[in-house]
Amino acid sequence: MRVQSLTLVAASAVLLAPTTFPDAPPAPPLPDPARILLPGAPDRVEPPRADRSGVRVGPVPHLPAGQPAPPSRVGADSGAGARPKRSGDEGPVRAADLLARVRDCDPVSRGRYRSDAGAPADIPVCGSRDAVYWKADLDIDCDGRPGDRCNGRTDPHFSPATAYTESDGRPLDAERLPYVVVPGPSGTWDPRQDDVRGGSLAALVHGDRVRYAVVGDVGPSDLIGEASYAAARSLGIPADPAGGGVASDVTYIVFKDSEAEPIEDTAAAEKAAERLARKFVDGG
Repeated sequence: MRVQSLTLVAASAVLLAPTTFPDAPPAPPLPDPARILLPGAPDRVEPPRADRSGVRVGPVPHLPAGQPAPPSRVGADSGAGARPKRSGDEGPVRAADLLARVRDCDPVSRGRYRSDAGAPADIPVCGSRDAVYWKADLDIDCDGRPGDRCNGRTDPHFSPATAYTESDGRPLDAERLPYVVVPGPSGTWDPRQDDVRGGSLAALVHGDRVRYAVVGDVGPSDLIGEASYAAARSLGIPADPAGGGVASDVTYIVFKDSEAEPIEDTAAAEKAAERLARKFVDGG
C-alpha cells in the first residue's frame, strides 16, 4: 500500500507540473514602411494599377538622389506651359475698346468748335499722353487731285489743292486716300502744339467700325469734323460730296508724334496706325 501511495504521489506530481511546448518559429519581419514609401527601394516594385478613369498606370519610376525629374509631357490642349498672349497676337482693335478709352475728356483746346457754320460751338478737342480726339459729324472732303467722284462738277466746294502733298509734290487723292481734316491753327487750338501734323496717323470710329487714316488737309479754324471721300466710304458713310456724310457719332483719334511716310502709302499707314491703336487701348 505504501508503494501504491508513492506511485500515486509521483503521478500526481507529473500531472501538476507545468507543461512545456516547443518554441514557435519566429514570425516573418513586416515590410519596412520607409522602403515602400520612399524612393530608391529596389526590392519593392509596385504592380501596374488602374486610376479612377480605368486607365492602367505603371509604377512611378524611382530616381537616384539629386537627379532632376524629366520634363512632363503635356498635351497642347492642356494649357500648361502655353506662351502668354501678347498684344501683337490679338485680333483687330475693336470699336468698343477705343470708345472706352476716350470716354473721358481732358480738354486740350481752349474753346469749342462748331460742326457746321451756324451750329453751336460744343465740340472740345480732348487729349491724353498719346493722342488727341474729338467726337463730331463727318463732312466729305473731296479736295485734291480731281477724279471721277471728286471734281468741280460733283463738289460745289471743290479745291484742287490740299494742305499736304504726296511724296512727288502732287495734291492728295481724296478718292483713294483715307485722310482726316484738322482745324487751322487758332487761339482755340493749334494742332502742332500736340505734335499733330500732315501725315499724322489717325483712327476713325463709327458704329462698330474702326478705320485708319492720316492727317491730310486743314480746314476752317472754327469748324471740326471732316474726312476724305475714301475715309467716309471705308466707314460705310455716304460719300457723295454734295450731300453725303453723317450728322454725328464719328470719333476721331489722332496719335501724337506719329507719321506715315510717304503719306500716300495707305497699307503702311494702316499697319502703323493699328499698332498705335492697340498700344493706346492697352494703356501703353
